[in-house]
Amino acid sequence: MTEHCSHSHYCAIDFGTSSSAIAIPVAGEANEPTTLVPIEGDHPTLPTAIFYDVDGLEADEPPRVLYGRAAVATYLAGHEGRLMRSMKSILGSSLADKTTEIGGGRSRYYKDVIAQFLRELRMRAEAAAKRPLSRVVLGRPVHFVDDDATRDAHAQAGLERAARDAGFTEIQVQFEPIAAALDYESGVDCEGVVLVADIGGGTSDFSLVRVGPDRRPRLDRREDILANHGVHVAGTDFDRRIDLAAILPTCGFRSAGREGRTVPGTAYFDLATWHLINTVYAPARVRALQALRSEYADPALHARLMRVVQHRLGHALIAEAEAAKIAVAEGRDTIINLDRLDADLRVSLSAPDAAAAIEPDLARIADATDETLRQAGLTADQVQAVYFTGGSTGLRSLTDRIAARFPVAQVIHGDRFGSVAKGLGVYARTLYA
Repeated sequence: MTEHCSHSHYCAIDFGTSSSAIAIPVAGEANEPTTLVPIEGDHPTLPTAIFYDVDGLEADEPPRVLYGRAAVATYLAGHEGRLMRSMKSILGSSLADKTTEIGGGRSRYYKDVIAQFLRELRMRAEAAAKRPLSRVVLGRPVHFVDDDATRDAHAQAGLERAARDAGFTEIQVQFEPIAAALDYESGVDCEGVVLVADIGGGTSDFSLVRVGPDRRPRLDRREDILANHGVHVAGTDFDRRIDLAAILPTCGFRSAGREGRTVPGTAYFDLATWHLINTVYAPARVRALQALRSEYADPALHARLMRVVQHRLGHALIAEAEAAKIAVAEGRDTIINLDRLDADLRVSLSAPDAAAAIEPDLARIADATDETLRQAGLTADQVQAVYFTGGSTGLRSLTDRIAARFPVAQVIHGDRFGSVAKGLGVYARTLYA
């Protein structure tokens, strides 16, 4: 067998809405266990962000491309170019096959942006593994798109196409909550049913899985999956709610017009949605917003809105919303600094106000556990454990609400950012090794 075809030439990638992680086999060790690899400095995760930096470049020069924390930092430092986050949310949407402006008259297809990010993950994984990696197991949410099987299938096909374009020749896909269940199973010593709650940036997925030490060696675990269910609501939706509730009102959201009517809100909703922010910066939309100046009863609010679009501050504002969400996650009040909009402009956000803003999303996520039980034909007292993973499980009010529905279950908090990648690595090892 040639080196290129070695069984160890594989990896597992958790391509997440907010952050991504990679597991590779530890070559030369018994049974080739997999491990997460540092992919940005010492960090085992890379924020799912890409920045096309065109600052100071001529029109015919290719953009400098940065990823992860470096991408966000360069954008926030004021460099000219295009920041893209939450690219995973594009899969299954009409945007996937469209182009987007990246600065200085340059454009890219959205699907090519996703492939470029996956290619960077492959290259970083290969640098850590010190060998080429041609096979990959990719995670996917239970539903890329709620209640639309055709678009959901199209989203997975788009993910697989992007992986091929990134240089992978053999591609397998596994549900992210199933991967988390495999990670949980690696530490159990008896059989039982676990509810895996994988709540990340873009989706909240639930799986009821039968696990146990005697089941670990099985490659086909379909009979152990008792139910899958998910909703397309998660952390970026919380950020959006906070942005709309606390920050964008300072720019006129839901403010009164001169004749008492509320000013148009479409631009505000797009400014609060990661993958739609840049659409508001299109010259035609900027002109249309400028023309609305006379509609605002308070000209200062319109002036702030124009400052946001003309200086491309949408990503910076939603980053402030995300930071505020994290700050109030444990019940603390916080102050949001908005001096980008006006000197000394501050907004206070109380924990109760933040909770009220995201309440509809929390209720919908928690209710999804009931549907998961219904699909499995189980009652809550038949679940031995609830296993939380995903970045948004740091929100205590959400995890407490879910755990309360399973009073006899053991509550376990896994690695919020690494459990899925670790479980995908377990599946990849079983599949390829």
